[in-house]
Amino acid sequence: MNEKQISQGVVHAVPTDMRNAIISDGAVLKQWEDITPLARNEWICWVEDAKKAETRQKRIRRLCEDLKKNKRRPCCWPGCSHR
Repeated sequence: MNEKQISQGVVHAVPTDMRNAIISDGAVLKQWEDITPLARNEWICWVEDAKKAETRQKRIRRLCEDLKKNKRRPCCWPGCSHR
Protein backbone atom coordinates (compact mmCIF):
# COMPACT_ATOMS: atom_id res chain seq x y z
CA MET A 1 0.00 0.00 0.00
CA ASN A 2 1.43 3.37 -1.01
CA GLU A 3 -0.01 5.88 1.45
CA LYS A 4 1.20 9.47 1.44
CA GLN A 5 3.30 10.11 4.53
CA ILE A 6 2.75 13.26 6.54
CA SER A 7 4.56 14.64 9.56
CA GLN A 8 3.50 13.37 12.96
CA GLY A 9 3.29 14.98 16.39
CA VAL A 10 5.88 14.66 19.14
CA VAL A 11 3.95 11.99 21.05
CA HIS A 12 0.91 11.27 18.90
CA ALA A 13 0.70 9.72 15.44
CA VAL A 14 -1.83 11.18 13.02
CA PRO A 15 -4.94 8.96 12.97
CA THR A 16 -6.18 7.76 9.59
CA ASP A 17 -9.35 9.88 9.43
CA MET A 18 -7.42 13.01 10.27
CA ARG A 19 -4.62 12.17 7.82
CA ASN A 20 -7.15 11.64 5.04
CA ALA A 21 -8.71 15.06 5.70
CA ILE A 22 -5.31 16.77 5.76
CA ILE A 23 -4.02 15.21 2.54
CA SER A 24 -7.28 15.84 0.69
CA ASP A 25 -6.62 19.59 0.60
CA GLY A 26 -3.26 20.89 -0.59
CA ALA A 27 -3.55 24.14 1.39
CA VAL A 28 -4.24 22.24 4.60
CA LEU A 29 -1.37 19.84 3.96
CA LYS A 30 1.01 22.72 3.32
CA GLN A 31 0.07 24.39 6.61
CA TRP A 32 0.24 21.05 8.47
CA GLU A 33 3.80 20.54 7.29
CA ASP A 34 4.68 24.15 8.22
CA ILE A 35 3.66 23.96 11.89
CA THR A 36 5.96 22.59 14.58
CA PRO A 37 5.83 18.98 15.79
CA LEU A 38 4.53 20.28 19.14
CA ALA A 39 1.71 22.15 17.39
CA ARG A 40 0.84 19.03 15.37
CA ASN A 41 0.80 17.10 18.62
CA GLU A 42 -1.72 19.58 20.09
CA TRP A 43 -4.06 19.20 17.08
CA ILE A 44 -3.87 15.39 17.18
CA CYS A 45 -4.53 15.24 20.92
CA TRP A 46 -7.42 17.71 20.60
CA VAL A 47 -9.07 15.60 17.88
CA GLU A 48 -8.50 12.34 19.73
CA ASP A 49 -9.90 13.80 22.97
CA ALA A 50 -13.40 14.02 21.45
CA LYS A 51 -15.80 11.62 23.17
CA LYS A 52 -18.35 11.29 20.34
CA ALA A 53 -17.69 10.42 16.70
CA GLU A 54 -19.65 13.47 15.56
CA THR A 55 -17.54 15.76 17.76
CA ARG A 56 -14.39 14.17 16.36
CA GLN A 57 -15.57 14.85 12.79
CA LYS A 58 -16.41 18.47 13.69
CA ARG A 59 -12.94 18.89 15.15
CA ILE A 60 -11.31 17.46 12.04
CA ARG A 61 -13.31 19.90 9.90
CA ARG A 62 -12.34 22.77 12.19
CA LEU A 63 -8.69 21.69 12.07
CA CYS A 64 -8.76 22.03 8.30
CA GLU A 65 -10.57 25.38 8.40
CA ASP A 66 -8.26 26.79 11.07
CA LEU A 67 -5.08 25.68 9.32
CA LYS A 68 -6.29 27.44 6.16
CA LYS A 69 -6.69 30.57 8.31
CA ASN A 70 -3.05 30.16 9.45
CA LYS A 71 -4.02 29.19 12.98
CA ARG A 72 -1.22 27.08 14.38
CA ARG A 73 -2.87 25.49 17.45
CA PRO A 74 -6.40 24.64 18.58
CA CYS A 75 -8.14 27.55 20.28
CA CYS A 76 -9.28 27.18 23.87
CA TRP A 77 -7.35 23.92 24.38
CA PRO A 78 -5.30 23.62 27.58
CA GLY A 79 -2.71 21.61 25.70
CA CYS A 80 -1.67 18.01 25.40
CA SER A 81 -0.97 16.42 28.76
CA HIS A 82 0.97 13.57 27.15
CA ARG A 83 4.20 15.43 26.41
